Order: sequence, then structure tokens, then C-alpha cells
Amino acid sequence: MALPNTAALSSKSLIQSQTLIPAAAAHSPTFSSYSPSPAARRRNISAVHAAEPAKTPVAAAATKTIVSPAAPPSSPAKWAPESWKTKKALQLPEYPDAAELESVLKTMEVYPPLVFAGEVRNLEERLGEAAMGKAFLLQGGDCAESFKEFSANNIRDTFRILLQMSVVLSFGGQLPVIKVGRMAGQFAKPRSDAYETRDGVKLPSYKGDNINGDTFDEKSRIPDPNRMIRAYCQAASTLNLLRAFATGGYAAMQRVTQWNLDFVENSEQGDRYQELAHRVDEALGFMEAAGLTIDHPVMSTTDFWTSHECLLLPYEQALARKDSTSGLYYGCSAHMLWVGERTRQLDGAHVEFLRGVANPLGIKVSQKMDPNELTKLVDILNPTNKPGRITVIVRMGAENMRVKLPHLIRAVRGAGQIVTWVCDPMHGNTIQAPCGLKTRAFDAILNEVRAFFDVHEQEGSNPGGIHLEMTGQNVTECIGGSRTVTYDDLSSRYHTHCDPRLNASQSLELAFIVSERLRKKRMDSQRLTA
Repeated sequence: MALPNTAALSSKSLIQSQTLIPAAAAHSPTFSSYSPSPAARRRNISAVHAAEPAKTPVAAAATKTIVSPAAPPSSPAKWAPESWKTKKALQLPEYPDAAELESVLKTMEVYPPLVFAGEVRNLEERLGEAAMGKAFLLQGGDCAESFKEFSANNIRDTFRILLQMSVVLSFGGQLPVIKVGRMAGQFAKPRSDAYETRDGVKLPSYKGDNINGDTFDEKSRIPDPNRMIRAYCQAASTLNLLRAFATGGYAAMQRVTQWNLDFVENSEQGDRYQELAHRVDEALGFMEAAGLTIDHPVMSTTDFWTSHECLLLPYEQALARKDSTSGLYYGCSAHMLWVGERTRQLDGAHVEFLRGVANPLGIKVSQKMDPNELTKLVDILNPTNKPGRITVIVRMGAENMRVKLPHLIRAVRGAGQIVTWVCDPMHGNTIQAPCGLKTRAFDAILNEVRAFFDVHEQEGSNPGGIHLEMTGQNVTECIGGSRTVTYDDLSSRYHTHCDPRLNASQSLELAFIVSERLRKKRMDSQRLTA
């Protein structure tokens, strides 16, 4: 959906430009990739792992040879969209009716792709720039999307807060910001326990709206394959609206002062944002007065991509498509897919599926990750060492970040691997409030972000982005922030279907803090090169 800034195409026209073959044809649907205009194509990226020498001595290693971008990302071992079935698969539901499941999947195999190869390749190029410190990834959205909370207003508000955050980050860092939503597919959630017990009643755990229902009764908790079709339809509707927002004028830079959410307006973060927005407005006015056009598409549209955890493999396989121009398979459920902490086994089904699709891939990494295991996993998923292919999303808490992350960075550098390092400060900081609700403390989230930047400064590597569970809604799920949410406030607007999210005010506050770190990095780099 990341439409180039030189064109505003409708979702309908994009779908009509694709050629699909029936799923019955060897389960290999093919689509023609969308080709951006020359002005929208990014420059080629030369592979560099770190922006400057490390402040902590580490062994230097030669960068691996990078082969042609057209080379398949899979290893020499034979791969097919269904080859994951030969591996051990964790976190998958057990559907009671195999025939019904097969019928649903056959139906989905002939559905149009949700995203297209040209869009995916553009994102990969941008992530390659982030790996070298020439761009910054902002990835955010719901912990788990739901059928119940699905509305145009919710989509708009999350998109809008991501726009605001990107302006703040770009202004401070003087860097392009890559906007990727945890949207249009982030339904399924891995669970620590397969069952949940309440008042002596034991039922299967809720695994996400595309699998089963969250109501605590036996019927709701039975996995239903038809939920995948509903999830596909909701994802398609979400993408359609996001495309309209991204290219239909809503994201125009001239509207920067109008993006404030109503409940943020009269807050410290809202005031800071308005001050910055007025400075942007003044710069645009100066450009226009100097005769520089502000009507260029780059000023009136934006690139926006989608992502989710690759968890429900039957759904992902049903939406895998073979690109007719390159011969590569793409996971067409999202532009970017990631493998989670619980499903990243080297010989597991999820890694097997992901190694064969050409999408940019994320790897969620906690303090449990062994450095050698990480390099092996990166090699399986990116044997050609292509920039932008792998994003390592680190989630381990501030203390572990300072102790464990340096060893991971050194191992990856020692192996000559090119990755984009991203901080997920959410998952390592979940606690239980006295009232029993899960929450996260804003200060703990902030401390992990600071530790992430500190370690990269120490190691001479590039902090490539942040990955947040957040919403544009005025929820009370994470405690703290300048508009303090207390334990007592949690129950007033606690709407999440899974884990607690930052609200719009907290998200914007964090963006300003990250912006300051990016500005500091930029100024330090300028002093070194002066």
C-alpha cells in the first residue's frame, strides 16, 4: 500500500492490475508486481554495517558478498508455500473440522493479494537505508486488532498519531521516517498457556479474533476457520482506507497543524506538537514565497506500509503469491512480516515459511537469544545478506538491553551481516497492576529506549527504529506519562484485547524524547566530520 509519492492510485485500480491464476494450479498463484514511476524509485544501497567506528573495541569482519537483488532469498534446500508443514509448528490452533478448514483456504487462495510486490520491494530498500543510519523506522499499532473495535475512526486516529510522530522524529533527526503500521492483519497472538481457567472452568485460550472469540464460553473458544475470511475482509477494508488517507490529501504536509487529536490539544505534548507544526508551516510558507513549489506529490502524499506477526501459517500460505516478473514468492498478507520470540526455532515451521518469501522480515529477540543462534537465524532468512531484508526487533527491558544487546551487535557484525536494529520497549516491561490488569510503566518503556540508544552509541552501530504497541485512542492502559495515568485510572478506559498500549499523548511524548536522541546523534556526527 505504500504508494509512490508521484501517484495516487485507487485500491480498485491496483487490484485490477494484478493477474492471478487459480489456487488449483500447483497452489502457486501469480501476480504482476506494481512498478513505481522513475521518480519514486530509490537509489541503490551500498552495504555498510555501522555509521562510525565502535567506541568499544570489537573484531572487524569483512562484509559478506551481496548477490543480485533478483536472487531468491531462500536457501538451496527446496522450498514451497506448504513446506512448513514438514516442520514442527508451535502456537497453531487445532481446528475441529479439517474439511471446513480446507474449504476456507481454497477460497482464500483465489482472493486478490492485499499488498503487491513493488510496494514490498520499496519498503525493503527503505529499511536498508535505516540499517545504515540514513532513515528511521516507526512501527506501531494495536497489540491485537479486533472485529469489535473495527471502525474508520479508530483507523484514522492511529494513522494520524503515526503521522504526528513521524513529523516529530523527522524534524529532530533530519531523517526520512519509514511509517509501518501494526495494522490490517495483526490479529493472531501467541499465548504462554494453551488453556485459561476462570472460577474452576478451563477453556482454550483466546488466540486472536482470526482464530477464536474472547468471550469466555466453550463455543467462542473453538477455533473457527471462517474467521480468517472475516480477517481478510477487515484487512482489505483497512488497507483501502489507509491508501485513501496516504494519497488523498489527508497526509499533506500543509495539514500538519490540523493533525492534533482533540483530547491531546490542551496538553503539554499537544502544545509542543503545535509549536513544531507552526515552524513547519513557516518553512512551507518560506518555500512558497521563494518560488519553490509545495504542490509536489512528496508534500501531499506519504508512504505507509503494513506489518504483522507471521503466526497463523494456514492464513499466510493461502495469501502467498508468486510474482510474475521476478519469479519470487511474496507473503501478500502484509508488506512486512515478523517471527516472534515463541516461534523462531531454527528448524521450526514459521522460519521455514518465512525463508521462502521475499518480504522484509522482522525477528523478535529477547534476553534469551544466544548471539550465535541469532547469526544462524539471520543466515537462514537472508543467505544473500541483502540490506533491508532483516530487522532485528529487540525486546528485553532496560537492564538486559545494556548487558545483552552489545553481544548481539558484535556477533552480527562479526558475521558480516547487515540488519536493521529496532527497539521494542513494550514487551519486556509488562507488569500486573494491583487491580489485576496488565499494564506497562511509561518510565520503564522510556528507560529501555534510552538504553537502546546508549548501547548503539557505545558500539558505533545504528539505532534503526522503534516498534510500539500504541493507539490513537484516549485509552488508560499504560501508567505514567506527562498526563499521568495512575493504577486507579486503568479501569476507566482499558479497551485492549490483549496487551496494554500507549495512548496518543504517551506516544507523542515518547516521539519527542526519541527525536532528541536522533538530534544528538546527528549533531555528534556533524562534529566528528567537521
